[in-house]
Amino acid sequence: MSLQKLQNALFCFTLAAVPVVSRAGGVTCHYVYGGEEHVLAVAPTAAPYTVPAIAVGSYFQFRVVLEDGPRAAVHVYTYAAHAESRALVHEAAYRYPPPADAGADYGFTGYQRVYEPALGSELEYWCEAAQAVAAPR
Repeated sequence: MSLQKLQNALFCFTLAAVPVVSRAGGVTCHYVYGGEEHVLAVAPTAAPYTVPAIAVGSYFQFRVVLEDGPRAAVHVYTYAAHAESRALVHEAAYRYPPPADAGADYGFTGYQRVYEPALGSELEYWCEAAQAVAAPR
């Protein structure tokens, strides 16, 4: 075997052994409603419009999207939901990965409070970067 073929084979073997890590490793959001704290794990997606909102209590819907790719960002949406309709009452967008100095006591979002306009219900949340995960090959 020639030296060039041996080098190519060694290079391919090295690449196969290295895990591919997604730039967007994931996000963990902590939210509080009615005195109960919950945790929402958010994985990166290339299809942000397919991420559903989750029901929080009777009057809120909470949606967190970690958009992967060259314009990676975290988008947080909170809706007031009544009967057959819902209205966006809060929207926030954050760069991802967050800046190095983000991640103090309440992650890269800080501690946020959102109020439902008709009844005054309160939803509190904060999000932090999760550990990077290996992307499938």
